[in-house]
Amino acid sequence: MTVTDEAARSAVIPPGRPAGRSDGGERSAMSYAFIALYAVLTVAFGILPALYSLYLAFTDGDGGFAGVANFTKVMSDFRFLPAVGHVALYLVIWLVALVVLVSFLAIVVHAVRVRWLSRTLRFVFYLPGALAGASSVLLWLFVLDPTASPVAGLLRLMGFSSFVQVIVPANLPPVFAVIAFWTGAGGWIVIMYGALNNISADVIEAARIDGAGTVQIAWHIQLPMLRKWISYMGIMSLAAGTQLFVEPQLLSQASNAIVPNDYSLNQLAYQYAFQQNDFNGAAAISLLLLVVALALSAVFVTRGGLFERG
Repeated sequence: MTVTDEAARSAVIPPGRPAGRSDGGERSAMSYAFIALYAVLTVAFGILPALYSLYLAFTDGDGGFAGVANFTKVMSDFRFLPAVGHVALYLVIWLVALVVLVSFLAIVVHAVRVRWLSRTLRFVFYLPGALAGASSVLLWLFVLDPTASPVAGLLRLMGFSSFVQVIVPANLPPVFAVIAFWTGAGGWIVIMYGALNNISADVIEAARIDGAGTVQIAWHIQLPMLRKWISYMGIMSLAAGTQLFVEPQLLSQASNAIVPNDYSLNQLAYQYAFQQNDFNGAAAISLLLLVVALALSAVFVTRGGLFERG
């Protein structure tokens, strides 16, 4: 080996690193270590329960093969179609509000050039997410009561004078959509804000030089570049929305059953499992929810180009 070859080798391999070992191998090993625990939890609490649910859905109470009998049973239940309608209407209202308002608010916050004001807005939007699940619903029980609510004037202006009038089943899809938006939108606004920061400043500046205004930049540059993130938000929100359970369950208990305890599909599955002792029917409902959620998620993936490169 010549002196030149030795110098070149020393320049490529830093001192103290064994020959033949690369950063790529270290990063690969570390990546596997990071995902190992997640993979174990996914198998234990995701894949295995799903497989067991699949087994229950196609068997009867004695473990014999039942074909599609469990599916026809739950779909012919008089409570099934109303529950489907409730969840579907809630999802439409919530997803439309989420896509439109989160994208708009993220672009508005990103346009704020005063650093402290931008940080404050992101914190204020994100703060409701700290009250998740049951605690958030309990707070909204107070907000929706015209006799005690801080927005009682607005509720009375809308024609509501009592808590019972507010939570009649016909009003629940928009009520649940408002609760879900209040608790979940802030986190997505922060995520969209980060995605907007990844748009090259040169692209924005070139658009301004060409005479594009703020609205044109948002419509023709920022929103198209957010398409994958909006698609991802839609998939995750759809998965959460089909699992509607805590909100109607707590409202049912707080309203003395004015809100039915089989309002949503998850509640109906709960009734099958723990009131009727029919875990096979409950598993059939869960699989129907899974199939519908996967089909709708596929629409978001294909229309949003989630896995496209570039």
